[in-house]
Amino acid sequence: MTIPSRDRQPGRTPADAATLLCCGGRRVGRYVHRPHLDHRLAPRPYLHPLTTLAGLPVTELMPADHPHHLGVSIAVPDVAGGNFWGGRTFVRGQGPVELDNHGEQRHAGWLLRDPDGFVEELSWYAAGAEVLRERRAVAVAPAGDAAWALGVSFALTNVSGAPLSFASPAVNGRPGAGYGGYFWRAPRADRPPRVFTAAAEGEAAVHGRTAGWLALAADDWTLVFAGATDATRRDPWFVRVRDYPGVGSALAWSERVPLAPGATLTRRVVTAVADGRLDRAAAAALARRAVA
Repeated sequence: MTIPSRDRQPGRTPADAATLLCCGGRRVGRYVHRPHLDHRLAPRPYLHPLTTLAGLPVTELMPADHPHHLGVSIAVPDVAGGNFWGGRTFVRGQGPVELDNHGEQRHAGWLLRDPDGFVEELSWYAAGAEVLRERRAVAVAPAGDAAWALGVSFALTNVSGAPLSFASPAVNGRPGAGYGGYFWRAPRADRPPRVFTAAAEGEAAVHGRTAGWLALAADDWTLVFAGATDATRRDPWFVRVRDYPGVGSALAWSERVPLAPGATLTRRVVTAVADGRLDRAAAAALARRAVA
């Protein structure tokens, strides 16, 4: 069964093409696969809004502090010089610079589309040429009485005909800014959320480190992120809570990741979305349940 939806939102004309996602008959998300966005935002499909089972929002779209943050998306700051993250590009020796180098991810077709998930094909374009072809799978599943799990996997194949590589601002000279890959922008609240792993607590202790799972706990909701493949578990977590709440699984934290012509890079992250503020034991149990 498919559930197409074309919703009109303020500031976007014509309407974005979107698909609704449900868990156990409850609507928990919306996937916008054909957004109408300014090119400086690196147009790409995104998930927003996502909510808890009780209906509390857990994503934020185009916030004033970072307009290029689009709910949950796959975003990479540097693919062979193309900016698929949005906003300014960090240039070694110059800092953040406004460049006309923004890439675009284009929906190419569905292989499967149901209320609890989909498999999609996309093309990544830089400077008018297709450089990557992606197969993206998104799945929604129950994760207990007060939680559900979002599984997102993506396989990026180099179709440019030449070697390319992935990089982050950290690779290009900005310490600590190793973001790029799966990224979740959470909504702001009156106080920053708590962030922790099985062994560490706080932004400074978890940012840039690897961990089997990582939790972001606000007053009314908790997100538990887990790498679901060996390659994904080797990627460090990019974490922000003081400046804004956001978590990502970083593809290229400290050095460029090469991709030969015809080669494929694959990652999978599962995020459990729970009502309430979970402690470490409850978060660990939810992580195990979500990736089982």
